[in-house]
Order: sequence, then C-alpha cells, then structure tokens
Amino acid sequence: MHSLNYHHLRYFWTVAKEGTVTRAAKVLRLSQPTISEQIKTLEQQLGQDLFDRRGGRLSLTESGRIVFRYADDIFRLGAELKDTLSGHSSGRRTTLRVGMSDAIPKLIVHRLLESALRMDEPVRIVCREDKTERLLAELSTSELDMVIADTPLAGQARVRAYNHLLGECGVNFYGTPALAKQYRAGFPQSLDDAPVLLPTENTVTRRALDHWFDDIGVRPRVIAEFEDSALLKQFGHHGEGLFPAAAAIEAEIIDQYGVRLVGSTERIKERFYAITVERRIKHPAVKIISEAAHEDLFASR
Repeated sequence: MHSLNYHHLRYFWTVAKEGTVTRAAKVLRLSQPTISEQIKTLEQQLGQDLFDRRGGRLSLTESGRIVFRYADDIFRLGAELKDTLSGHSSGRRTTLRVGMSDAIPKLIVHRLLESALRMDEPVRIVCREDKTERLLAELSTSELDMVIADTPLAGQARVRAYNHLLGECGVNFYGTPALAKQYRAGFPQSLDDAPVLLPTENTVTRRALDHWFDDIGVRPRVIAEFEDSALLKQFGHHGEGLFPAAAAIEAEIIDQYGVRLVGSTERIKERFYAITVERRIKHPAVKIISEAAHEDLFASR
C-alpha cells in the first residue's frame, strides 16, 4: 500500500465528525464533490469501505470506526505538537476510552474514573455507554481501552479479553427521612409489603435481590422498575419508595439524594470489573483506576 495521504484522511475524519458531507464542506471550505472524491480515493487506497451509504445516510462501517479512531489520535497529537512547540502546552495528554455498561451506577463510574484525573500526566477521558456486548465488540477492535461491567466476561465469549476485579461491596437500602424512620426498625423483615423501587429483571442485582427476598421470606411491594439506576434514585429522592444501591457509594447517595440509610446486607454482593484486552494492565490510567478501586473505593468492603 502507498503512503497514506493525510489530506484525504482529514477529509474523512471531518465528515465522520460532522456527520454529513455538506457540513464537512463548510468546515473545510471545499466543494462536496471534491470531498466525496477524496474519500473514495482513500477507501480505494485502504481497500476498505469506510462509510455505509445506504438509504442516503452516512454511517461508519466497522473499518471506518477503526480508521476514525486512528485519525482522531493523529490529528489530536498534531495539534498538541503545535501547542507544545509554541509553548502553550506542557506535553502530551493520555487518552482513556472507557465503555461503561448501562447497568453500572453512574456514581460508581465517577468514583472509579476520578482517580485517573488526578494523575500527574494529564488525561483525557472519553466515555461510551451501551450494552456490554456492544462495548466488548468495540474493545476487540481497539476502539476502547477498557469496559467497566458488573459481570465478568464469560469463557465462551467471542472477544479475547481479560477480567480484572475492581472490587465488591454489599447492598444498602435507602429512603427519604420519613420512609427510613418507618422501615428501619426490624430491617430486613420490615421490607415485607414495603414500597420499593428496583432494577429491572434483566439485571444481575435484581436477580440477587429476588433470591434474597425469597430466602428471608419477605415480599416487598414493587412500585416501579428501572434500567437507569440514576432515574431509580431520583424516584427514591422524591419518596416514591425505598431503593437499593451499592454500599460503596453510601456517602454520595445520602448527600446527593437527601435520603437516609434504612438497612444493609452483605448477603448480596455487587461486583465491578475492568475488562481489557491485556492480561496484565499496561495502560497507565487503567492501572491507576484499578489501584484506587482496591485501595479506596472498595478498600473497607
């Protein structure tokens, strides 16, 4: 393959960022036919279709997503090089691309990722939220450096990757001050017929909760079920029912949602994993996150 034409690569990168050739043409101050022709030349040079053009809309192919990631790094580093030489920057920033399962509480993700922002070397974090299966596909093509999930990668998975346990903790139940006062005494038996807000049945936490309810012989009154844990907590904040959450973020939940602790159980464990393509973690930001998780977030659990 001939040397890569970086002008063509920039045209592709701009179209991918802007979403249409029309908007890219305005940014680049070039005609639409010129941009389209240069991108076709790049596709011929790479031997890959970068855009799916069916239905009159542009969307990146799998190869296009890989090329876009490399192009993004190339042009970001080019800008940083100019800044460094002109004295506007102290050096290169590490980029950490994180995929987070949509089942993971955002407060947990924040606590995990904030440690990377305190590194001596500046870090730029790019977060993607989706179903774990789709995130793992992006991990396998190097579009992500790490996936944060609440379940480990199964042995039969198609993706070659490795599980790194970040930590585990029990589950707490919370409620508004009035509800907490009403249901705290006699916990967990007090949950029988108590109004509760729960994750949906397709989540690991919900299945564990249902088993626990059966084991202790209580049947709460389920007011609502949520896939979005932040929305569940928001309903709890407004007093719609008691709700469960990871014990590791007790202080943040009480502070952010104005609720009180009703009771705790260690018989349900929430576990959180960093999934990477590396058997031994090498990415500096991922290493810091893993160390902070063990030494701080889950240290006393």
